[in-house]
Amino acid sequence: MKLFNTLTKQVDEFKPIKPGEVGIYSCGPTVYWNQHIGHMYAYVQWDTLVRVLRYMGNKVTWVMNVTDVGHMTSDEDVGDDKMEKGARREGLTVWQIADKYIKQFLDSMDKLNIQRPDVLCRATEHIPEQIELIKKIEANGFTYRTQTGLVFDTGKFPTYADFAGLNLDDQNAGARTEVDPQKKRPWDFLLWVTNQPEHIMKWESPWGVGFPGWHIECTAMSVKYLGERFDIHTGGKEHKPVHHTNEIAQGYGAFRHQTANYWLHNDWLMFDGEKMSKSLGNNVLVTDLMEKGFNPLALRYLILTSHYRKGINFTWSSLAAAQTAWDKLNRFVLEVRAKGAEGARKQLSKEKEKKLEGFREQFLTAANEDMGFPKAVATVWEMIGSNIPDYDKLDQLLEWDQILGLKLGMELKDEAPGEIKEMAGKREELRRAGKYVEADQVRLMIEKSGWTVLDTAVGPVLKKLLVSGR
Repeated sequence: MKLFNTLTKQVDEFKPIKPGEVGIYSCGPTVYWNQHIGHMYAYVQWDTLVRVLRYMGNKVTWVMNVTDVGHMTSDEDVGDDKMEKGARREGLTVWQIADKYIKQFLDSMDKLNIQRPDVLCRATEHIPEQIELIKKIEANGFTYRTQTGLVFDTGKFPTYADFAGLNLDDQNAGARTEVDPQKKRPWDFLLWVTNQPEHIMKWESPWGVGFPGWHIECTAMSVKYLGERFDIHTGGKEHKPVHHTNEIAQGYGAFRHQTANYWLHNDWLMFDGEKMSKSLGNNVLVTDLMEKGFNPLALRYLILTSHYRKGINFTWSSLAAAQTAWDKLNRFVLEVRAKGAEGARKQLSKEKEKKLEGFREQFLTAANEDMGFPKAVATVWEMIGSNIPDYDKLDQLLEWDQILGLKLGMELKDEAPGEIKEMAGKREELRRAGKYVEADQVRLMIEKSGWTVLDTAVGPVLKKLLVSGR
């Protein structure tokens, strides 16, 4: 496998620390609000990476954090804690807000067939680990105190700017200086905050009552579950200049080395050319797709047609095309199964066996070449269109679906109202009687009611018509 490593700024051959075992840490959600499909873009990509590694025979430990304290409304030391802002917005406690949006996040994961991480760890449940890590950093001489709390001294880490290629002259954030003029450098960052007595979530510490900075939680929890040096750390490209840069600094301050050997960053899902965000009001949830009649797995399919480092421009028409493609693959599986003649399969000819082996190699080469899932998906269609027998196509498609995670072979379960089912039944009777004009008139009536009929080898299937637009 080859992966683009932000640390080396090139595509590197992936070599796990311990052969056959891989540790992955993914920056998870800040659970103060719903996670929209822009967020879920990343988790589909990292889930598929985990699937590839497991398919190749590796034992993978996937760890993901849940931020439920310390993440300010900026990604730096500025603004309100997002959790407390969310609590005020909804008239709930911070703990209720966290529970509510963890549930929403996990529900979105399940709908997109994203595997649950092996460890899903909440920051508020790992305060002792964060305090112990800060103690190590302090003992190594990487901290100083100011009016706002305990601060990491980036001057002690000479290569601080290298990871994200920062021009520190441009990092002179006036707002951070105004918040704490005692900082030696504007980009020095808080490890423990002590100047917010009204903050709801706070704990005792050697530096006073307070709460952890956002960055320390990821370093503390990743090394707790994966060790002081582990294989892969993932996150969005927005994490590079601040959050991941500060994580690397903390690792150096505590252990004098990198914690992760490979740092992977995804680009964004855009919506009609704009970044999806709550502030712009263009955020779309997985449940919103379902209300418009889309299967969430169509979004997963659409995401897999994009490269994780290039992102994707989401439109309703592109999702509709993805839905059509997913439906076609799913129907292929259902129809081949319905033929029920697997026992009659004959041995493949040498020509067809060679062709099938070529498709296998092509698919896995793409998947292992810096997560080249678009090429892998293209290989699926190339195989489906080949002259290999359908039963062999079916076996190979389902094997590849262990990586793609499209849940192919799902029975279509749109529950149509009784009157729509009656019309579909009447249409079927007319078709069997050879009254195709009358049958087509019934089909049009069904479509005017917001449904369509798919004629498959397993019989007619009713599906909601897709609704496009905001």
